[in-house]
Amino acid sequence: MSRSFAKLAAVFGAAALALSGCSSSGDGDEENNESSSEETSAAAEEGDGGGETTDAVITTNGSEPQNPLVPSNTNETGGGKILELTFAGLIYYDASGAPVNEIAESIESDDNQLWTITIKEGQKFTDGSEVKASSFVDAWNQGVRDGHLLRYFYEPIKGYPEGEEKVEAMEGLKVVDDYTFTVELMQPEADFPLRLGYSAFYPLPEAGLGDEAVQKEFGENPIGNGPYMLAGEDAWRHNESIDLVPNPDYTGPRQPKNGGVTIKFYANPDAAYNDLLAGNLDVADTVPDSAFATFEQELDGRSINQATAVFQSFTIPARLPHFDGEEGKLRRQALSMAIDRDEVTDKIFQGTRTPAKDFTSPVIDGYDENVAGNEVLSFDPEKAKELWAQADEISPWEGTFELAYNADGGHQAWVDAVANQLKNNLGIDAVGKPYPDFKSFRTEITDRKIETPFRSGWLADYPALSNFLGPLYGTGAGSNDGDYSSQEFDDLLDQAAGASSAEEANELYQQAQGILFEDLPAIPLWYSNVNGGYAEGVNNVEFGWNSVPLFYNITK
Repeated sequence: MSRSFAKLAAVFGAAALALSGCSSSGDGDEENNESSSEETSAAAEEGDGGGETTDAVITTNGSEPQNPLVPSNTNETGGGKILELTFAGLIYYDASGAPVNEIAESIESDDNQLWTITIKEGQKFTDGSEVKASSFVDAWNQGVRDGHLLRYFYEPIKGYPEGEEKVEAMEGLKVVDDYTFTVELMQPEADFPLRLGYSAFYPLPEAGLGDEAVQKEFGENPIGNGPYMLAGEDAWRHNESIDLVPNPDYTGPRQPKNGGVTIKFYANPDAAYNDLLAGNLDVADTVPDSAFATFEQELDGRSINQATAVFQSFTIPARLPHFDGEEGKLRRQALSMAIDRDEVTDKIFQGTRTPAKDFTSPVIDGYDENVAGNEVLSFDPEKAKELWAQADEISPWEGTFELAYNADGGHQAWVDAVANQLKNNLGIDAVGKPYPDFKSFRTEITDRKIETPFRSGWLADYPALSNFLGPLYGTGAGSNDGDYSSQEFDDLLDQAAGASSAEEANELYQQAQGILFEDLPAIPLWYSNVNGGYAEGVNNVEFGWNSVPLFYNITK
C-alpha cells in the first residue's frame, strides 16, 4: 500500500506547528498525494486569502543578496525572500507550516526510500519553457556537481558523492517521463517530502543549467516559475531594490492579489521602520531595538509580534586560536555561562526574544526545553570564571575576544551587551566587531576569511527539528560555517532520518543535541519572535510560521 505525502505530513507533525496567524499582534537577516490531497485542494485552487485583488504594488524591506539568485546556491535571507516569490517548488508551506502541493501532483512511496514524484502538466517558466521532471532532476544534480551552498540537502539521495568525489548525476535521481521522476534515498526517510518546499529543491529551466558563467548570468536575472517574476532586465538595482510583478503564467495556489512586490534594501532597520511609520513602506518584517518598547503603540493595531522558527547564536570556528580541543570546550562553556540571557532579552529586546534552551525552536514539533546538557546555557559567572581559568592552564588567553556582526541588521545593542557581560564576568577584553552590511559579513564567513567568532542565526527552511541541526552542524553541510565535525553527531542524524516515527526521530535528535551541548560549535542565545508591522491602508497582512509575510495575499 503506497504512503501518501498528506498522511506522512500528519504523522510528522505539521499540525503541531500551529502559530497564531494573527496579522495585528518579526527578525533581520537570517525557507500531496495520490488523491491530490482533496481536503486542501479546494483552498489551494482559491489561494490562501480572500477574494480582494488590487493593482497596487506592495513595498517591503530586505537586504542585498549575497550571490546571484540560483536557488541551490542561496542560503541567506536576502536572496531567499526573492526566490520564494519567484519560484514554485513541489510543495509550499502555508501560514501554519503545513505542506500543500504546488507543482507536485503526487509524492508517493511504498517503503519511504523510493519516492515517485509526479508534477502537474502545463506549468511554465517565465521564458515560456515548460516545467518538466528533468527541470528538478537537472537542477538538483547541478547543485551537487558544482558544490553549491545547499548541496547538503541532497545528501540523503543515493549517489551523493563522498568526500572530494565529483559526480555529474546522482544515481538516485531518474526521469521516468516528462512529468514523473523518482528519488531513491540511501535509507528510508519518512519525512523526506516535508523538505521539498525549500529552495534547494526548486526546478530550473534550461537557461539556468550550465557552467559557472551561465549560472552567474542566469542569477542576475533569474527565470522562475513562481507567483512573481522580475519586472524586466533592470528590475534588480544592486544595493538598492528589486521590483517583482505577478507572473501571468503561474497557475498555482499562491495567486497574487496585488500588482507586485518591491523589496527595498536598507542599510539599517531604523531606516526601514521610519519609512513604515511615514507611510513610505507598506510592510516591514523587522523592528529596530530602539523601537521594541514602543512599536506596538506606534503602529496602533498594525503591529506583528508572534512566535516563529528563528534561532539566534554566535559561532566560534574551531580553527581559531584557543578554541580547539579540550581548551576550546572549556572556553566555549565558560563563554556560554558568562552570558545572562534573561537580562539581554528583557532589557535590550523588551521581551521580544526568549532565552534559548536548545539549538532548535519552541514552535517546532518535538521541541524539549529540558535537553540533556543544556545547563551550559544557565547564567553562572563563578563557574564560567572557573572554566576559563582551567582553559588558561592549558594555554593562557591573549588578546581581545571580538564578536563580529553586520551593522545593517540591528545587532549592535545586544552584541555590546554580551561583550560587556563577557568582559565583566570573565575579566577579559571583549568587543563587538561590526561589518558594514550583511553581504560583506556573509562573504567573509562563506570564504572562511573571518578570524573571529561571529553572530549567527537560523530561519527554518522546513518545519522539522532536523532542519536546525543537520544543515548547521552536519559534517560538510552548506551552512556549517564553523566547520564543526562529529561522527557521533552525524550518525545520530542518520539514525533519526531513518526513524519509523516522529517520536523515535525526535528522541534521536535530542541525543544529537546532547553532543552539541558538550562541544558547543555555536553558543545558543535566544529564540526570536517576528516583530514587524504594516502601514495604514494595507490589508490582509499575515506572517507565516517562518517569519516571512505571505506577500501574495497583501492588498492596499
